[in-house]
Amino acid sequence: MLATLRKAAISIPKLYTPSTLKQKGLTWSISLFIITLVLVIAVLGWYWDTEPEPFDVRVAALERADNETGKVVVGYTFTSTLMRIAETLLHKRGGYLSNDVTPPGALMDNIPNWEFGALVMLRDASAALRNHISRSQSQSVEDPDLARAEPQFNFQNDSWILPATESEYKAGLEALNRFLTRLADPQLRNAQFYARADNLRQYLEIIEKRLGSLSQRLSASVGQARVNTDLAGDTAATQATETPTSVVVKTPWLELDDVFYEARGASWALIHIFKAVEHDFGEILRKKNALISLRQIIRELDSTQQPTLSPMVLNGGGFGLFANYSLTMANYLARANAAVIDLRSLLEQG
Repeated sequence: MLATLRKAAISIPKLYTPSTLKQKGLTWSISLFIITLVLVIAVLGWYWDTEPEPFDVRVAALERADNETGKVVVGYTFTSTLMRIAETLLHKRGGYLSNDVTPPGALMDNIPNWEFGALVMLRDASAALRNHISRSQSQSVEDPDLARAEPQFNFQNDSWILPATESEYKAGLEALNRFLTRLADPQLRNAQFYARADNLRQYLEIIEKRLGSLSQRLSASVGQARVNTDLAGDTAATQATETPTSVVVKTPWLELDDVFYEARGASWALIHIFKAVEHDFGEILRKKNALISLRQIIRELDSTQQPTLSPMVLNGGGFGLFANYSLTMANYLARANAAVIDLRSLLEQG
């Protein structure tokens, strides 16, 4: 018995040798570091997961003109708005997240999809500015700075190195700034903005397709059987490969919130672009009695920016127990698209 107690007494100190204590301290340090890192990532993710606030396009244009000693001429507000959208993408909370490869950005998907939606609208508007609005006719020479800016914004949206997406978009932003500077300089007449009905109508044709596509993708959250209307309206129309007369369309469950936030980002950017259109194309819109139609578009798009009360995007059945955020968003976009079609029709009239 004494021998057993002696062995036990001898073995107890061995549990607290310096090497054992050092190993335990290292384990606790690593555990504490991991817990702290997880908490920091969680807090940063929560802080970055916030959509940017709207801005006043006229105030933003005036501030830019004051800072750069420019003059707010026709087209200044439209171009300044495109620049502000690009700056928001790059400098909002957390910066540009779509190309992040480390947490928390790499683990987030709502804001990156929001960024993509806003980016698509920025691309469309910069293409319209380059190809239509800044040119007097089809035979005119395109503006060199706009020819530089438009392809920069079309660079791959998730490249993180060699080159990074941010550097390409900054180059496009600098090119837009050069165009804006020349546009506001009365001594330089090689930069123009033509606020004409045909220029605006060509831009609206692109927006119709964007809103129609987003509305269809959002509506597919509950699954739909659709009749194929690809060749409708033209008896002589053909297509490359045959398609079924009816198809069932349903957005995959894991992509529902992606489409929703892409639509919110696109709507956010489009609200500001249309407000700039109201300012720079105001005279032609009043002449065509189309100003009310434009304001109706803005009103419908404003409805898409209402805060969501649920921490996740709900997508219940169309008449089910739970709400369906995607269908609600699709409704607003469809109504905005109908108003865009009405506006384009008014612009076509003499």
